[in-house]
Amino acid sequence: MTAADQTMAPPLPAPPPGPRSGSAEAAVPPSAEGKKARPVSRLRALDGLRLVAALMVCMYHFAGKNGTVAESWNQSPGVMFPTLSQFATYGSLGVQFFFVISGFVICMSSWGKTLGDFFRSRIARLYPAYWVALVMVTAASFLMPVVVHHVRADEFLLNFTMMQQPLGSSRVLGVCWTLWVELKFYVLFALFVVWKGVTYRRVVTFCILWTLAGAFARVADNPLISELTFRDHAPFFIGGLALYLIHRYGSDLLLWGIVGMSFLLGQRYSVTALWHPGAQGDFVRNPYVIQGIVLLAFASVAVVALGWTRWANWNWLTIAGALTYPFYLIHEHLGWFFIRILHRGWGLDPYLTILASVAGLLSLAWLMHRFIERPFGSRLKRTMTLQSKQLGEKLKLSM
Repeated sequence: MTAADQTMAPPLPAPPPGPRSGSAEAAVPPSAEGKKARPVSRLRALDGLRLVAALMVCMYHFAGKNGTVAESWNQSPGVMFPTLSQFATYGSLGVQFFFVISGFVICMSSWGKTLGDFFRSRIARLYPAYWVALVMVTAASFLMPVVVHHVRADEFLLNFTMMQQPLGSSRVLGVCWTLWVELKFYVLFALFVVWKGVTYRRVVTFCILWTLAGAFARVADNPLISELTFRDHAPFFIGGLALYLIHRYGSDLLLWGIVGMSFLLGQRYSVTALWHPGAQGDFVRNPYVIQGIVLLAFASVAVVALGWTRWANWNWLTIAGALTYPFYLIHEHLGWFFIRILHRGWGLDPYLTILASVAGLLSLAWLMHRFIERPFGSRLKRTMTLQSKQLGEKLKLSM
């Protein structure tokens, strides 16, 4: 799978705590002075957007490319789904949706948190479901290795760290490259913003400096610098960060300028990665459609940021958002198993196969959320918090 075809694990939006006394509002620049932060509430529309993005990526892996997908169907999806495949090939851009949403959500959920709180919440959120997904997909690879070849034992164990991407090891989950991108974003944001406390000024400064660093990285053309700045994905996170500030403090020319700059850079990077002039075959993307989808990604989150989706306050959206991460983790490889069994094994209609596969994967995702994420994620976070407090007390006594 090439970088252009690879597809991210979205974080779960969580209502942030109220701003700490003397932190955010005391540190806002003149452009935000006199503005009060809006009341905090769960933005259920974001949960809905996350599921839409996950389904986009799912359709790409089911009907928008060849390779293992064609092997699972026993012919090119472009032939089986002549209309659907033309839309599904753009599904890889669901990752761009995820990154914009991630920038928004991480800024929101980290407000008022300490560095320790921030990392504990991220660890508890990402790892439990990820570990279970590794085991599930690996078990499936032994049952039907024709779809997914299992990796060596040392590579399998390394995958538990989420560090397999930079270490050049085989990946169990095809989509886990996006988790590495997410982790790098968390570390950068934590070191440059969360460490001293999240404020308007620090987030804006971070956005501007990161944008410039990405431009300089392209000029330097150094692999290490490129890896640290991940310039092709940075604009989407940066745009999401600025959109959260717009949501929190209201419209600001500087913030909209950051969003606009992020879109301009993001659409350029997306076109160069996904459009191949002169390409032939079943899956040929149009550069203008790519630009339109990137614009839609920014616009969709902007609509939420401006408060235009307050009416979308249905409880089922929260459930949809909760299912997105586990569904995203397992949909690719296990989806190919569903296709082989339902279509090639049982002779089910191709379109019904897709519907049944998505329904089955969402059901598995619910089980993972209900019996893994909720109990073990919460327990892991509580344990880390308790041990951190105990360690702090011991250090005080030893001084």
